[in-house]
Amino acid sequence: MISLIQRVTEASVRVDGEVVGAIGPGLLALVAVQPGDDEARIARMAERLLGYRVFADAAGRMNRSLADTGGGLLLVSQFTLAADTRSGMRPSFTTAASPEEGLRGFERLVALCRARHPVVETGRFGAHMVISLVNDGPVTFQLQS
Repeated sequence: MISLIQRVTEASVRVDGEVVGAIGPGLLALVAVQPGDDEARIARMAERLLGYRVFADAAGRMNRSLADTGGGLLLVSQFTLAADTRSGMRPSFTTAASPEEGLRGFERLVALCRARHPVVETGRFGAHMVISLVNDGPVTFQLQS
């Protein structure tokens, strides 16, 4: 499982012009499920999303997590993160989970995060989404589990 996280002051997802998910300060996580991502990998990603220290403490150091700040988490499925881009001029998606496996893994990640954190929003799996965000920093990391 791969997540590209961005610390944001706000972020939202629109589908067909309708806002389907929005947060204020927190993390936007673009998530790709890969073949074989099991419960342990999904649980580890949930733990990392909520516990990764990317928010400033009183000294200005990145020592606080989303769990510490209580900020929002916006989860957006993005299978293209799992693309194999090592050769050629066109990505291969053989390293991404099938749509069925991707949906199961993404829904499980959402459920685990919602069970542990009060503000979790999502995009719409499989839809064409328009994402708006204000990156804070900028701060962007790629997490893998």
